[in-house]
Amino acid sequence: MKKHNYSAGPCILPQEVFEKSAQAVLDFNNSGLSILEISHRSKDFVAVMEEARALVLELLGLEGKGYQALFLHGGASLEFLMVPYNLMRENGKAAYLDTGTWANSAIKEAKHFGETLLVGSSKEENYSYIPKDYLIPSDVDYFHCTSNNTIFGTQMKTFPQTNVPLVCDMSSDIFSRKLDFSQFDLIYAGAQKNMGPAGVTLVVVKEEILGKTGRTIPNMLNYQQHIAKESMYNTPPVFPTYVSLLTLQWLKNKGGIAAIEKVNETKAKLLYTEIDRNPLFKGAAAKEDRSFMNATFLLENPAHQETFDALWKAAGISGLNGHRSVGGYRASMYNALPLESVQVLVDVMQDLESKV
Repeated sequence: MKKHNYSAGPCILPQEVFEKSAQAVLDFNNSGLSILEISHRSKDFVAVMEEARALVLELLGLEGKGYQALFLHGGASLEFLMVPYNLMRENGKAAYLDTGTWANSAIKEAKHFGETLLVGSSKEENYSYIPKDYLIPSDVDYFHCTSNNTIFGTQMKTFPQTNVPLVCDMSSDIFSRKLDFSQFDLIYAGAQKNMGPAGVTLVVVKEEILGKTGRTIPNMLNYQQHIAKESMYNTPPVFPTYVSLLTLQWLKNKGGIAAIEKVNETKAKLLYTEIDRNPLFKGAAAKEDRSFMNATFLLENPAHQETFDALWKAAGISGLNGHRSVGGYRASMYNALPLESVQVLVDVMQDLESKV
């Protein structure tokens, strides 16, 4: 039986993507070779990389606007390092918004390159909300934020207007909702949250912001080098890039970001309505900042945990346990999670209510 997969990442992917990628492992493009063994310089894979990069810009509405899309190694964690390396000037400074574990990790890496100004933080409340009314200094090299906080279940609903480059870690909600993506100068995202399998990282960068730091950047960490080599400076993550392309094609065929946003809103409304209605549960994040991707919630009475755990596991639900820093439960409702899976979870919550 196929599980209802609520894992926070690596996450659920569309069934048709599994099927197409499985076939490609056996025989890619009727070449007689597996996608796992073809040359990354072959005509077939170069076409994959070119289409994937173009499709990213198309879906985000950034075609012809001076942006480049890159598929790189290292996960979002390497981008915590690459962003200040490429954007922070010698003896410069950057502003950061601290909204969760990964934002905090990005701040720590930036401190190796210059001064980091913390313009807002919700750490004192265990990151249960998004800070508001913060000010971004006009003399920083860039402002960095995290759009969705996977562990704590919070999401930025709006982004600041600023005259400095706007950088955003969108690892867990990219391609999930309509935004004016042109307001961002650099976006990065580990694929394994909402776009593909672990092993490849997407970077979308406005070229004009690069090359201004005055520092020497090692080639492997230099965005300009990766742009010049069209994401092929070294052997790229071939299979994860191909699966990401399949996922992007699936999204486009579904109607793109505008269409999937409606589905995601429906899923989130269904689950949050039950969390608020059911007296046995309570939400873990501030209501105005609740994530549409990662719903965090708790039992009002921990004595019900054993019964609830048995019920959702028997229903074929997987990956529902919350992160250890929050506890309780976390339902990750990425693009590929069907509405039917959310209904199964809601039914289990109502079943618990009827039993206690």
